[in-house]
Amino acid sequence: MSRILLISSNLDTVPYPVYPLGMAMIAGALHAQGHDVQQWDALADGKHGTLKLADAITTFQPEYIGISLRNIDDEDSLSDGSRWALDAVKALIQTIRTYSSAPVILGGAGFTVMPERILAYVGANYGIRGEGDAAFPALIARLTDKQPCPPLSSSPQPLQGSQYARPLRVKRLVDFYMAESGMLNLQTKRGCPHHCTYCSYPVLEGRSFRHYDFESVVDEIAFTKREYGVGTYFFTDSVFNDSEEAYLHFAEQLIERECTIRWAAFFRPQALSRSTFALLKRAGLYAVEFGTDATSDATLRGLAKGFTIDDVQNANDNCRAEGLPCAHYVIFGGPGETDTTVIEGLENISALEQSVVFAFCGIRILPHTPIRQRAIQEGIITDATDLLRPHYYFSPEVDQAAMHQRIQDAFQGMRTRIYPPSAGQEKLAVMRRFGFTGLLWDQLLTMRRQA
Repeated sequence: MSRILLISSNLDTVPYPVYPLGMAMIAGALHAQGHDVQQWDALADGKHGTLKLADAITTFQPEYIGISLRNIDDEDSLSDGSRWALDAVKALIQTIRTYSSAPVILGGAGFTVMPERILAYVGANYGIRGEGDAAFPALIARLTDKQPCPPLSSSPQPLQGSQYARPLRVKRLVDFYMAESGMLNLQTKRGCPHHCTYCSYPVLEGRSFRHYDFESVVDEIAFTKREYGVGTYFFTDSVFNDSEEAYLHFAEQLIERECTIRWAAFFRPQALSRSTFALLKRAGLYAVEFGTDATSDATLRGLAKGFTIDDVQNANDNCRAEGLPCAHYVIFGGPGETDTTVIEGLENISALEQSVVFAFCGIRILPHTPIRQRAIQEGIITDATDLLRPHYYFSPEVDQAAMHQRIQDAFQGMRTRIYPPSAGQEKLAVMRRFGFTGLLWDQLLTMRRQA
């Protein structure tokens, strides 16, 4: 068996530091096959200096090195570009080359968005497109047997249920993320059947929900509670609530197993009754993040969201009725946006009582998405435009400067309305310095009630 060093390259802490679940799952898959695996985290180990990469490499002497790329950039059209991740990954690989000649294998959600282009830019030897639970061990086996391997490989078929690897967590990293964010992340499913025009999830995980074995997820929760004292989790599913209502069966298992935890997740604001939230709250749900995305029916249609502002309002009201804090993430400037819909959208947002709203402007254009084709048709980019560095879609029917000013004016002085994104980062950073952990935005609602 082989010695394999896995590296999480993520340095992003917005909105909070996130445990490298992808790396842990690949580590679990490799460990299950008998490989000797060590994990190194650029955020926990590198930035904070608890375990230097050079020391990890020279001590362990890995035969293969895997790097996980979570995000390419922050997808914020108003940022200064400092959170573009690929130069850091390129420098990371150059550091590795100083201490090791082991093949470097790249993977992760960020990598899968543009695998050929990223592989060439950062200079890794191989890449895994999509989920690596089976593909990474298979590549190691081929390389060990000295079989010819293409630069890019992927899982031969989408995994299901018990085929998913169990995360192999490291106490050093669990301790760091619990101290920094106060929670661990898990999944109950992969994939997404929705057709949002900007989204890369269908490329990353496929166009259907593929559920984990729920009993094994609850077992993982019980294990992390027992071994690490974890009591708070975030489920990182693309969308937690599915139309088949499997998510409710999972919640029922949490209740039946008396799994007393606190958890949050990302929800689609549609077909969510008060009784649904009541059940989820009994199962431990304590906060809800809504992928609302647009603020008027016209712009919701432009993003092919498949729900309406009335659906959003109903979901917000039912969530609020159960005493659950909620946040909406919305994007201005998408397809169908006009000066009129911006004004209408701000009025719609004002009706979302007792909620936090995070607003963004412009949509990061990614390959293999409908919005890329629309951007080409509208002359925003061409078919030859390199999307490795950020390009953003803005509706040609909206005045960007006026839109920016309107949002700022509407949110001025409101603790629970966050724009631009940097303003939210500053608020959350202050709260973190005062010792708050977790989602943090839910504290804004509590602070508001106390004010």
